[in-house]
Amino acid sequence: MEKYNFIGKTKEEAIQQAKEKLQETEDNLIIRELETIKGGLFKSKKVEIEVIEKREVIKSIKDYLYKLTKMMGISANIEIKNKEEVPKFIIFSDNDAMLIGKNGKNLKALSTIVSAYVNAETGSNYKFLIDINEYKEKREHILERMAKKIAREVAATNIEVKLDSMNSYERRIIHNVLSNHKKVYTESEGEEPNRYVVIKPKNTSD
Repeated sequence: MEKYNFIGKTKEEAIQQAKEKLQETEDNLIIRELETIKGGLFKSKKVEIEVIEKREVIKSIKDYLYKLTKMMGISANIEIKNKEEVPKFIIFSDNDAMLIGKNGKNLKALSTIVSAYVNAETGSNYKFLIDINEYKEKREHILERMAKKIAREVAATNIEVKLDSMNSYERRIIHNVLSNHKKVYTESEGEEPNRYVVIKPKNTSD
């Protein structure tokens, strides 16, 4: 991951140098302020920054994913898409089940490992997504359909329904899809790692 250092009288001046040198807009750069260089009797203080192009980060993540899958003995192809301006790395492999794991456990671990690598390299919480053969997207659609179906049952019977335990990502999907429902509401209950969502009927007198 190629990094560049720039020094200016102010952070803004250093950033301007980076933009001109790299021919990039600020939105396409990851900028980390390294230090303020104190001035002496005849010298003014200066600010040093470290700059990484986001396209370099994306390439580095892709290369790192290839390295990890190869270490696992898995042959993979990786496609990159943008989802709401966040890069999404979709892995297609000869062993999707191993990469996903039970309830997405291995996929979550893979995302954590890559996030730690990127944070260490860039010093920032760079946002990206990793998916295995569109597993997350398919899982999201399944959860949304299930939530709507159970919500109809709860509204009709006036009896709450407790769902199976889910991770925070999946619980958030359930909460979001039913957040504006007129007849039911949702609550997370239980303790990690066994927290679950309960779909409850709203008080009809409200």
